[in-house]
Amino acid sequence: MSLKLPQAPNSGLFKNGYSSYSNADGAIIRNIEAIREISSILLTSMGPSGRNKIIVNKLGKKFITNDAATMLNELEIVHPVVKILIMASKQQEFEMGDFTNLVIILAGEFLNVAEKLINLGLGVTEIIQGFNLANKFVMKPLEELVVDKVDDDLQKVLKSVVAAKQYGQEDIIAKLITEAVEMIMKNGSFNIDNVRVVKIMGASLHQSEVIKGMVFPREPEGSIKKTSNAKVVVFTCPIDISTTETKGTVLLHNAQEMLDFSKGEEQQLDQMCKEIYESGVKVVVAGSNIGELSLHYLNKYEILVLKVPSKFDLRRICQVCGATPLPRLGAPMADEMGYIDIVETKEIGGDKVTIFKQEESTSRTSTIIIRGASQNNLDDIERAIDDGVNSIKGLIKDPRLLPGAGAIEIELMKKINQYGDQTPGLLQLAIKNFAKAFEIVPRVLAETSGFDASEVISKLHAAHADGNIKAGIDIDDGDVKDTNVFDLFVAKKSAIDLAVEATNTILSIDQIIMAKRAGGPVIPKQPRAGNWDQDD
Repeated sequence: MSLKLPQAPNSGLFKNGYSSYSNADGAIIRNIEAIREISSILLTSMGPSGRNKIIVNKLGKKFITNDAATMLNELEIVHPVVKILIMASKQQEFEMGDFTNLVIILAGEFLNVAEKLINLGLGVTEIIQGFNLANKFVMKPLEELVVDKVDDDLQKVLKSVVAAKQYGQEDIIAKLITEAVEMIMKNGSFNIDNVRVVKIMGASLHQSEVIKGMVFPREPEGSIKKTSNAKVVVFTCPIDISTTETKGTVLLHNAQEMLDFSKGEEQQLDQMCKEIYESGVKVVVAGSNIGELSLHYLNKYEILVLKVPSKFDLRRICQVCGATPLPRLGAPMADEMGYIDIVETKEIGGDKVTIFKQEESTSRTSTIIIRGASQNNLDDIERAIDDGVNSIKGLIKDPRLLPGAGAIEIELMKKINQYGDQTPGLLQLAIKNFAKAFEIVPRVLAETSGFDASEVISKLHAAHADGNIKAGIDIDDGDVKDTNVFDLFVAKKSAIDLAVEATNTILSIDQIIMAKRAGGPVIPKQPRAGNWDQDD
């Protein structure tokens, strides 16, 4: 008689290869541990004194940055619960452009306090209810704590946003962003995509400048390098002799027929370039190849030719000039042509650039030319500019400002604790622990600035107990005072909302069921025959 072996529960429910992790196996605690891991990576990169991380992606490209959004984009994270949190932080980056790090750090701290409450015996439902009540309450005192608003001085909020990435350079970068935005802002609205950045190695940040129009890091193809008050035509097709779709054979009987055959093509191209010239066009922008013969005739008619391989840049240049991209060669119609005031070629730091400049009072695009010593430095400055420009998008929605430098977190902590004291039952524990999580922000600011965090936090609590709601951490000397640093109200509100929402979603997960990954097993490469140091 054969012995029947016991089977695993629900063994016939899923296909082979499925793995399941339930709450009974401690799935919630393991999820929290995974979140804590990613949170601890980003924690030390927060604030003006935040540390940099070196990330080498799968292509071998190196990133040296303290920008949370860049780190999360380049880290290949596969844990499904951590991905939920990353989606929340990416939503914050997409909508507000700032406080991406705050979403991860706050959610990580909310989950840390939730873990302690679970160990005390509190149910997940009570914790989620308590967090929701606290979050709903937070929105009211947050509006009461507004201390200022932006009218015309954009630098008031830009300096604190940029300082978080480039501390010490915030005055220069904020001035560049303000100048670029004011050039293109019309009736209080603007498109963030219309502020472009061109990075040119060499010199220093002080040599950076803003151009009203677009800058291309290449020079024109032909001999004409400069023109002004010019009509522009944009072609998306190659500017060359047209080729037939099918192959054909031409029978030539003598040398004269061969000469006449090539002359016909030349006359056709000459006629086309002449038609373009006679329509009044002085600048041709090509999105594809430019043939040598076409270039010869365009030079003959003194037409400036610029090749722009990027279809996105081609679309932007159409916006700057007001041109229509043409998929066919030939003379453009009057409404298909654009207009540009100045096109010139300049040499900046050894690199030739072509500048499309509009002298009008309002241009649709502005470009910030940034200079720096290394590529990594230029990339980091570009990220700071990107955050600054995105924060203006938030300012247009709501110009109100909150006290920064850890002041708002301590004040919220005080208010939520008072609310917790008035709440009866077990929910009081969840609300009070929710308040405790906000302390992580001033604590990290103090630690990364090199001060005793416990001492600074106790000074902050004392200052706020005396009613000084603007008291924050001065990262230069560790004093607690009005730092004149501001946070954008709408961005801070959004970050807290998204962090709480992600936390509650993660806490409510009681089981993870994962299918086997598609594809067969990875077959290791066979060693190559011969000696290892032989040439391939």
